[in-house]
Amino acid sequence: MDTATPFSAELRAATRKEHERAERTGYMEALLGERLDLGAYTRLAEQYYFIYGALEERADALADDPIASRFTEPELRRVPALEQDLAHLIGPDWRERIAPVPATESYVRRIREAGRWSGGFVAHHYTRYLGDVAGGQVIRRLLAQRYGLVDAGAAFYRFDVAGGLPGFRKRYRDSLDTAGWSQVERERVIVETCVAFECNVAVFNALASELDLGSAA
Repeated sequence: MDTATPFSAELRAATRKEHERAERTGYMEALLGERLDLGAYTRLAEQYYFIYGALEERADALADDPIASRFTEPELRRVPALEQDLAHLIGPDWRERIAPVPATESYVRRIREAGRWSGGFVAHHYTRYLGDVAGGQVIRRLLAQRYGLVDAGAAFYRFDVAGGLPGFRKRYRDSLDTAGWSQVERERVIVETCVAFECNVAVFNALASELDLGSAA
């Protein structure tokens, strides 16, 4: 590993193939290609409720950790927005009507296990939250255009963070670059980030199977 390269750049380069693979899953291609109905999107929002619940559970547990706490701005929390969205998309009894697919259950277990260490937590946090403030904004526009969801039903993709999304991304990269991890720890973070992408792929493929779509490329 080239220690002269900022870790944020190193991490992005090292996980590029995994990131691209997640984007090429049959489910994501169908969603971005506007070939899914609202119920099929709602199934994704259901899975995110369980995934982000686990992430934010670990964020609370690591609130006093000097590294992990640098990545968890209060405005990032997604569970309240997902609760609003699911109530709109499903109804007031949404909690009794949603369920994780087995791949989501495995993903949640991995978050809880890896998230005992700040670097493992950041690996999963990075994979989800940075993706949502970047590529997720494409989905936010799609929800408005395809399904007419602007506020209710699409709150998950609305981030009201200090400095806007560009400012947030800069702060996040700075936190990665100055975390102070050793080379061995950086390599562990990269490996776990790849695992996180694989967990995402598994969830997308499970949803694709439900809908009789293709799997990952």
